[in-house]
Amino acid sequence: MIEGGRVRVQVDGVALEVACGATVAAAIEQAAGGVPARYRRAVSGGARAALCGMGVCHECRVTIDGRAHRLACVTRCVPGMVIATGAGGHD
Repeated sequence: MIEGGRVRVQVDGVALEVACGATVAAAIEQAAGGVPARYRRAVSGGARAALCGMGVCHECRVTIDGRAHRLACVTRCVPGMVIATGAGGHD
């Protein structure tokens, strides 16, 4: 943890600080900087994003610290976490 109750994480290669206790989904939204965040690509190529926010729909699956298919909406950020959305950029 860093000063002020914040933690450093990395989202798609971008380092940022998020509030201690923030979800990975919140970190992804913050990293998107106001652009609707995309979490991954569907098989058809369409962008996917978080839908339910409580771990039921699995639309927010991302890779965290090398482990695929983690749910961003229910996973809390920890210091040094590396998050990869696999979205290939934002639309």
